[in-house]
Amino acid sequence: MTLRVLQPLTSYAAVLAAFLVAASQPSSAQAQANFYSGKTVNLIVGYTPGGGYDTGSRVLSRHMGKYLPGNPGFVVQNMPGAGSIKAATYLYSVAPSDGTTFGTFGRGVAVEPLFNEESAKFDGTKFTWIGSTSSESSICGVWHASKIKTWDDMLKHEFTAAGEGAGSDPDNFSAVLKNLFGVKIKLVTGYHGGSEMTLAVERGEVDSRCGWSWSSLKGSNPDWVPGKKLIPIVIFALNKNPELPDVPVITEFAKTPEQMQILKLFMSRQEMAWPFAAPPNLAPERTQMLRTAFDATMKDPAFVAEMKKNKRIVEPLSGQAVESLLKEVYATSPDVIAKGRKIVAEGAR
Repeated sequence: MTLRVLQPLTSYAAVLAAFLVAASQPSSAQAQANFYSGKTVNLIVGYTPGGGYDTGSRVLSRHMGKYLPGNPGFVVQNMPGAGSIKAATYLYSVAPSDGTTFGTFGRGVAVEPLFNEESAKFDGTKFTWIGSTSSESSICGVWHASKIKTWDDMLKHEFTAAGEGAGSDPDNFSAVLKNLFGVKIKLVTGYHGGSEMTLAVERGEVDSRCGWSWSSLKGSNPDWVPGKKLIPIVIFALNKNPELPDVPVITEFAKTPEQMQILKLFMSRQEMAWPFAAPPNLAPERTQMLRTAFDATMKDPAFVAEMKKNKRIVEPLSGQAVESLLKEVYATSPDVIAKGRKIVAEGAR
């Protein structure tokens, strides 16, 4: 037999008053369902137009609205600066935390506070992570006119590489090459995005770009590698790229367990290569709406087809998975983080 605890009787008048108040207001669920109706969602991109982050965001903006209640419109806003840290800082500290604004920034920016607290004044685990469209391999690609052709050449001869700013892959990966392996790389940083760095390589302003997303390169200049205009020297990832079977992965050059741990700290970002995040402290129901809409968009045939047309793969990572990955990275041994921080601090200039 189940015992029920009887509550004190409430006056009929009080019950009736409560009922009338509840009946005069829409339910919480209904209010949430109507939230996006007539609204516009701002999608912030931490880079200039034309690069991989911008292209993927614009494709997402054309499809995600139909999976949000009320079918809001989307507006893409480019906010370049400091290797996309400007956009991340805006989302973390300034943007409204109501579900009407989210964005994308460099995949390494979320862990930049572990390496440089001065340039990245936020906690990457506190963003509201919506998801990532895929993982990624990045390359160190050298222009054909350069004297650099192999890994051994990189160890023997000085060459230049384009960079964006603190926290960006090109800057951090160049620092890893120089300070962990002794590669004779000299960073020329301050470019506002992928398009500008690509032009710098093509014009001969720099020899290379180290931290170049393979999918972006295929989308913007698909003939460069097959035509030997650009020579991939090394892949920045934890695993081989089947499309580049003859190009070594950076982990192949690790000679000690400590070097491997440091590389894992840097390369884990490749798993969440094209991330989207909303400001911290987003209400759970809005978080779920955005995550559900993002996940549904990743399965939308029209979205997938448009991404494929842009030479982009769709192998998504959920918002919860991104969140878990970052918690794991932030739990890395303090000794390993300290060594990674030293690598970034020394830079590659």
